[in-house]
Amino acid sequence: MIIVYTPAGGQPEHHDVKTLKVSEASIVSRSVDMTWGEIKESLGDDNLDAMRGIVWVLKKRAQPTLRLGDFDPGIDEMVSRFDHQEAINYVEAAFGVLDGDSEITREDVGRALEKLPDICADPEHARGLIAARVAAPKDQPDTVAEPSEATVPAPNSQQAPETQTSASSETSTSDSSATSATSPHAMSTT
Repeated sequence: MIIVYTPAGGQPEHHDVKTLKVSEASIVSRSVDMTWGEIKESLGDDNLDAMRGIVWVLKKRAQPTLRLGDFDPGIDEMVSRFDHQEAINYVEAAFGVLDGDSEITREDVGRALEKLPDICADPEHARGLIAARVAAPKDQPDTVAEPSEATVPAPNSQQAPETQTSASSETSTSDSSATSATSPHAMSTT
C-alpha cells in the first residue's frame, strides 16, 4: 500500500507502507492507539489516523525531531493507493473468475475493473495490466505478467520527490490475496 501525501501547494510524496520496520510499526500503533492489524485493514478506507501515523514515522527518518503533534496534514492531503504488486494481485483475482464461469468474457472483467486505476499509485501500470489481460489470446493461461515498457509509459518524475520512501519493485513473497486485510474491499465483477 502506498500513502500519497500532497501538502497544500506542494508536490505529491509517495510513502510505501511496506518499508516500515517493526519498531516503526510499533510506534505508529502506540501513537494512533490501534493494533497493526487494525491499521493495515483501515488503510483501504483511508483512515486518517492510520495514514497520518505512518507518514509521520516515515518522515521522521529524515526529520528525527518531528513530533506527531507537529505533523497535522489537511483531511484531503492523504490517500492510500495500491502498489504495483497489489494491482497485479487484484487483476489476477478478477480475471480468475474466467476459470469458473464460461459466460463471463475478458471484456466483461475489463469493464468491471474500469475504476481500479483510480485507486492505484501508478494508474498507467494498472491500465496496462488490464489491457494486456483483455487482449490476451483465449488459450493463454490466466496469470498477470508485468506489462512491457511499450504498454506502460514511464512514471511521471514529478510524482517522486526527494521525500519518496517507496521500496524497490521486488515481487511480494506474501501468501495474501487481493482480498486480504491489507487491501480495500474488492469491486464487484457483476
